Amino acid sequence: MPAESRIAVVDLGTNSTRLLVADVAGDGSLTELERRSEVTRLGDGVDATGRLSGEAVDRVLTCLAGYREIADEANAGRRIAVATSAVRDSSNGEEFQQRVRSEVGFDIRTISGDEEARLTFLGATAGRGAGPPTLVVDIGGGSTEYVVGRPGASPDFRVSTRLGSVRQTERHISTDPPSREELESLAHAARQIVATDAPHEVRAAVDEGIAVAGTATSLAAVDQELEPYDPARVHGHRLTRDACERMLDRLAAVPLDERRQLPGLHPDRAPTIVAGAVILVESMRVFDLAAVEASEADILHGTARACLREG
Repeated sequence: MPAESRIAVVDLGTNSTRLLVADVAGDGSLTELERRSEVTRLGDGVDATGRLSGEAVDRVLTCLAGYREIADEANAGRRIAVATSAVRDSSNGEEFQQRVRSEVGFDIRTISGDEEARLTFLGATAGRGAGPPTLVVDIGGGSTEYVVGRPGASPDFRVSTRLGSVRQTERHISTDPPSREELESLAHAARQIVATDAPHEVRAAVDEGIAVAGTATSLAAVDQELEPYDPARVHGHRLTRDACERMLDRLAAVPLDERRQLPGLHPDRAPTIVAGAVILVESMRVFDLAAVEASEADILHGTARACLREG
């Protein structure tokens, strides 16, 4: 396969920095060669300060230096990075982007919430063929995207909300373990945001749901008590609302140190998994979904496919 069809894509999220190296064929089919993920907490404090902290930037740049080596060893013809909520919301985001370009050599761009939603839908639904109206929900650290459409077609509806697991943890949870009042406040805020930003007619049209990113894949691993984490068993796992509610109760009932030990949950995700689980449960309630499918395919895959189309 020609080198220009091999691409390295990085998703610079609020909570994690993730890498995909893949071969993308002319028909859009994708072959994964390498996947990496590291919790770097780029968005720590952004909701309160409006700036990326020096410590967070240094963590991400160190991670990206390692990803650059992986991309070079794989002979990736292109190295793309997409920055999302944390960089969008920060006053020093442009400075950060310049450092990414000059110090680690990734072609970085900050994408809008709408573009994030579109790319996530493309990645999550590619290869599924025609299907019923489907919700793709992407719970990130700083934002949550809701995208509705039929697999194989452009989405009919997309919205980016400020319902990130890091953002909502910082806003609502200050005790360990979280109090009932904190959980109720967070759940109420999530319900209000989803119901306001996703119109009733959009929600009523949805027949199926796909959940991508760290909250959903972590809950799929916890649900199956996977040790070690197994992407093949996570991808396609059916997360019922009842199971998510039980896991939320379990996660919220124990302090952080005990949460870190839970089988299937990466310790670095323990600080924000409660808020992420609340967002997922409330999203399923508002969209009246009894279950969603966890997916390993997401914005990384959508970006890789979109870059091939753009040339």
